[in-house]
Amino acid sequence: MSVKILMSWDIKPGREQEYFEFVVREWVPGIQKLGIDPTDAWFTQFGNAPQILAGGTARSLKVMRQILNTEEWATLKDQLLTYVDNYEERVVQARGSFQML
Repeated sequence: MSVKILMSWDIKPGREQEYFEFVVREWVPGIQKLGIDPTDAWFTQFGNAPQILAGGTARSLKVMRQILNTEEWATLKDQLLTYVDNYEERVVQARGSFQML
């Protein structure tokens, strides 16, 4: 059973350029190397919702748990947290459509 990690966050004011560079150069390649397949990323332009919604899948809950317990995941997440606020994550059963927290 495939599982999906759903994540949301807000980019810290004034850190937008650095954030986008980090995501392209380190975040996406880093989570792929760990075994998470990015599936979607959404940017909220207007409204009262998290600024970024993102998701990625792993082939099983066991694999996702192993990934999320690695030092590499902790390091990537710590780096992301220097650019964002209000980070949330949840692991759910993957469906074929867009999923939210």
